[in-house]
Amino acid sequence: MTRPAIDGLYAVTPDIGDTSSLINMAQQCLAGGVRLIQYRNKTASAALRLEQAHSLAGLCRQFQVPLIINDHLDLAVEVNADGVHVGGEDASIVEARRTLGAGKIVGASCYNRLVHALEAEREGADYVAFGAFFASATKPGAVTASMDLLRHGRATLHVPMVAIGGITPDTTVELIQAGASAVAVSSGLFGAPNIRQTAESFAGLFKQS
Repeated sequence: MTRPAIDGLYAVTPDIGDTSSLINMAQQCLAGGVRLIQYRNKTASAALRLEQAHSLAGLCRQFQVPLIINDHLDLAVEVNADGVHVGGEDASIVEARRTLGAGKIVGASCYNRLVHALEAEREGADYVAFGAFFASATKPGAVTASMDLLRHGRATLHVPMVAIGGITPDTTVELIQAGASAVAVSSGLFGAPNIRQTAESFAGLFKQS
């Protein structure tokens, strides 16, 4: 089974308690050209995460866009998501691959460490995520990553690189030119006055590159 390409605008959901609001926002993202959605909610109960993930899975299938679950491998299995994204303290890449199978996407946070990305690639990750490249409202205390990291990654890695952290349409072009295949955006997208229009602005930059 061929896994979907990791490129373009990658939407990461914010901590929203109201499922209908979340779905409405996600639908605007998808209509605007989002290529992947990651469900991430650090404040929800297990029951709410299940409800929201189920709803997002159905919506993403309508748009034929992959749904990636952040952290929760069991939730990814339960809603038959298209993949999982793991961080340094989550399930291992090997465990995620063994659980989900070859046809699913496994992504890994590598922060600002190329050595972590090389290890993640060896373990079978489908993409690696670096950041934060800019000040992030979602993760205000995140480590910082540089454009040089992307340039070095482009020369040494064979999997797509996702840039994350305070990204706007104005900063996306530089990230693409440095080697990012995708940009992951949360508050800059879901907090925008016009979500669909903002998504279209991001998506259009990849078409130009």
